[in-house]
Amino acid sequence: MTAPADLAAPAANSGTAQIGGDERIRVRLGAAADTAQAVLLRLATDPAPTVRAAVAMNPAASGAVNQVLAGDGDARIRALLARKLAAILPAMPIAARDRMQAQALATLESLVADEAVRVRMAIADAIKDLPGVPHGMVIALARDAAMQVAEPVIRLSPLLSDDDLLALIAAPPVAATLNAVASRPGIAPAITQALAASDHADAITAMLENPTAAIQEATLDALVGRARAHTAWHAPIVRRPHLSSHAARALSLFVAEHLLDELAQRADLDAATSAELRRRVGSSLAASRAPQAPTDLHQAMAQARCMFADGALDELAVLAAVERGEAVLATALLAVATDLPYAAVDRAVTLRSPKAIVALVWKANFGMALAVALQSMLLGAAPHTLLQAAPRGGFPLAVDEMRFQLDFLAKMGR
Repeated sequence: MTAPADLAAPAANSGTAQIGGDERIRVRLGAAADTAQAVLLRLATDPAPTVRAAVAMNPAASGAVNQVLAGDGDARIRALLARKLAAILPAMPIAARDRMQAQALATLESLVADEAVRVRMAIADAIKDLPGVPHGMVIALARDAAMQVAEPVIRLSPLLSDDDLLALIAAPPVAATLNAVASRPGIAPAITQALAASDHADAITAMLENPTAAIQEATLDALVGRARAHTAWHAPIVRRPHLSSHAARALSLFVAEHLLDELAQRADLDAATSAELRRRVGSSLAASRAPQAPTDLHQAMAQARCMFADGALDELAVLAAVERGEAVLATALLAVATDLPYAAVDRAVTLRSPKAIVALVWKANFGMALAVALQSMLLGAAPHTLLQAAPRGGFPLAVDEMRFQLDFLAKMGR
């Protein structure tokens, strides 16, 4: 296309030759596929942003024209250029790639490092789910500290491998990077295990809320063992597509009543677990209506013995005392459940021994979720000092160690 006569003569503007004439005509020239590259090159420095925008969106613009626009002072123009290059690069015919790809790639890579977030966002939005873009470009965008840029790529790019995701978890540019990984559809067990071990509570919440995340039973059980202190985890764990009977029982010790009711109504649990959970729903309602427990030691022991005789002394009863802050009753219940003197259990509290508390809970045939709660309440232990559940929710101490702790308490409590 030949430029009209009234556009043929260049006009000086800040030392750069420009094409004169009506702005609307220059916009049409900048957008036309058959405009000469020399004209597009001059229009790429036009004083009117609308003209430069038209050139930036023109897929027929040469690499030289695009390089000029990549240095444009207006971030909006650079964003339009970035979106165009990101969209057309994977669609380039194979025959054209040898000739055009190097320049387009170089320009696009310079824009990936652009200081303006809106420019990087434009690239991320254009390539987030495309298979035919350079892997290094995807990694650079995924590692962007601005989550408006990184999040769509992390969640949707088919080019990110499990190794790439594990690297993001191991060294996240910002904490929110982990949230994006956790929300990615279909993340594999290796990814969910790494997220669970990351100790980033928000990312773990996002992972638990992701119904397509493949979370192995051992990983979920370990999270259940830590979940009491993270109420945001309770509902998504209760509603996970697959939940072991062991995890359901552990959850029933500390989740809110409406979630306990949801647990009891799950159809994928075995009959024995379902029956136990329904019983705990009833026990929870009864416990919430119970009068204030006595603080007198003799009354507390008498109440604990009555509950034992009635078959009501279970984990839920002890946990209810913990939740109400009734240390004397909780100690009495643990003493009766272990068939040890109150003084023996109280000795574990006086010594502030997490190992002794765990051993007592083991002897009572209760679980580690209760042991964690008792350590926190009876010992006043900081969260990082608590003995947590072993993998699959087991006890973290060897049986011989727990027997030693019990023998020591029994002798000292006499």
